[in-house]
Amino acid sequence: MGSFEEERLVQMVRDYIESESTTPICHNNPSKLLQVHETTYDLSLQEILNSVTDAEAEILGRTLWYLKDLEDIGASNNLKKWVVLKLKNDGYEASLCKTYWVSTFDRPSGGYEYIDVMMMKDETGGKPTRLIVEMDFRSQFQLARPTTPYSNLLNSLPLIFVGTEEKLNQIISLLCSAAKQSLKEKGLHIPPWRRTNYMQSKWRSPNCKKVSFSPNWEVGVPKFEPKSDSFCGSSKFNIWAHKILKP
Repeated sequence: MGSFEEERLVQMVRDYIESESTTPICHNNPSKLLQVHETTYDLSLQEILNSVTDAEAEILGRTLWYLKDLEDIGASNNLKKWVVLKLKNDGYEASLCKTYWVSTFDRPSGGYEYIDVMMMKDETGGKPTRLIVEMDFRSQFQLARPTTPYSNLLNSLPLIFVGTEEKLNQIISLLCSAAKQSLKEKGLHIPPWRRTNYMQSKWRSPNCKKVSFSPNWEVGVPKFEPKSDSFCGSSKFNIWAHKILKP
């Protein structure tokens, strides 16, 4: 994909995110007080998601480009490795990171894998920006028997997340707070794996190591190359991206 097509793809990602952020979310809760909280959650989340840097748009655009020919994005457990290899082949400093944490009185032990990309500020160097790429973001916040407002909030999350630790932290805090309210309304206890400290441990645990694998590894995920750059410059991208970024 040439530099011109890359620029168009990044701009289309930006345009798509900005256009989707204006979509209103309906609520059926009769309580005015709860509606205030729910509206606050919605507006806060849209503000976070709509704040997209050039680096975030670039990596998201690349990731979407890699995945556009895959029929089922969640079909392979090796998808994260495959995306890391694609990013590396395109010159990005990408890694597959594996976190783990021990059990505490309010948090069970666990482990997780995600993609890490280091982006330099400019050609002269400078402090790099660390981006987290989560390939199955929305499902991380799913609840049993969610309220309608929480389901609406959940569905406003993208399937694929690309952002800084700070942005991720803001979303985790907001969604965990909304999840607590949803569970309370349903008379359910908050499971430890939906508490803020557990969710943060997935991507921010100090116990983190980079997973090494052969650069020739591509088992389990089919190889696809773009047939034509016309896909990037047409309305087909918006139709396809809608399935990835929104429900």
